[in-house]
Amino acid sequence: MLNEERKRAIVDLVNREGRVLVADLSRQFDTSQVTIRKDLEQLHEQGLIHRSHGGAIPPHEGALEDPALSEKEQLHRKEKLSIASAAARFVKEGQVVILDSGTTTTAIARMLRNFRNLTIITNAVNIAAELSNTTVDVILTGGTLRKNSFSLVGPIAEDTLRHLNADLLFLGVDGFDVKYGLSTPNLLESKVNRVMTEVSQHRIAVCDSSKFGRRSLSLISPTSVLHGVITDAAIPKADLNALEKNGIEVTIA
Repeated sequence: MLNEERKRAIVDLVNREGRVLVADLSRQFDTSQVTIRKDLEQLHEQGLIHRSHGGAIPPHEGALEDPALSEKEQLHRKEKLSIASAAARFVKEGQVVILDSGTTTTAIARMLRNFRNLTIITNAVNIAAELSNTTVDVILTGGTLRKNSFSLVGPIAEDTLRHLNADLLFLGVDGFDVKYGLSTPNLLESKVNRVMTEVSQHRIAVCDSSKFGRRSLSLISPTSVLHGVITDAAIPKADLNALEKNGIEVTIA
C-alpha cells in the first residue's frame, strides 16, 4: 500500500469508528508505529483528523465540549492530585499566585491552604471558597458567572486582572497542542486566561496527559508563553521532547 493510500484509509477509519489507536493501525497496515505517528501528524496538520493521546479522533471532535466542574472532577483524579502536590512546591511565602478555574487548579488551592503569607488571585468562585477559612489572602476578579465551571469571565474580570501583577500563574487547559498552543472550549474564558498570562512573571501549565494532542475551540496563547509544564508520566514523548527543546521545563508528577 502506498503512503497516500494508507493515509486515506486511516482517515476513513477515523471517521467510521470515531477513534483509532497507533498500535492497532500499526498492526493493520503492517508498518511501524513511528510511521503511523508521522502519518497522523501530517493528517492532523492538514485538518483531516485530530491527533489525540495514543491515536486520533475525527477533526474538531470535542472542541466545543465544556463539561461541568463536577464531571471533570471524576476524571484523572490521581494524576491531578500528584500535579497539585508538585505545583505547590513551586510556591514560596510572600508570593502572589494566579489560579484560573478548573479541577487541577482547585486541587492546587487545597495544597496551598496552610501558607501564612500568600495572595491568590482567581476567577474561580469555588477556589475562593476553598481558601475562605485560611490565612491566605484571596482576590476574586469579579465578572459574569459561568455556572457549569464556577468561573467569572467577561470585561470586568479582564479589567481587574490588568490592574494586578502576579509572580506565578498556574494555568489549567482543556487542550494542549504543542504546535497550536493552549486552548479552552469557552471564548470568554480564553480571553480571561490570556490576560492572566500577560500579568504573570512566571507561567506554568498544569494538566494531565490526556490534554495533549487536543485542540479546543478557542486559543488562549501559543505554547511559547510558558516557562513550565506540570503533567504526568503518560505525556507523549514527542510532546515532551518538543517542549524541552523549546526551553520549557517539564515536571513529571
